[in-house]
Amino acid sequence: MPDDLYHRAKAEVALRGRKLNDLIEEGLRLVVEAPRKTRRNPGLAELMKRARGMIVSGVSDLTSNPKHLKGFGRDASHR
Repeated sequence: MPDDLYHRAKAEVALRGRKLNDLIEEGLRLVVEAPRKTRRNPGLAELMKRARGMIVSGVSDLTSNPKHLKGFGRDASHR
């Protein structure tokens, strides 16, 4: 246990008038009995959220010109 955490825990038990083991047991119960959150990996949209709109292409809508979509969705070997 890092020294700073140990000293903070000792100060907390002194304020509560309890033993260090009681505090450790309380903390373990909170962790073990808490409902588990299912963690998911963020999607590309979430990862790129802050970058949206940073680059201006000069074209308001790239789909307005078919040449911008040429080959879109096709396997690279078919180009």
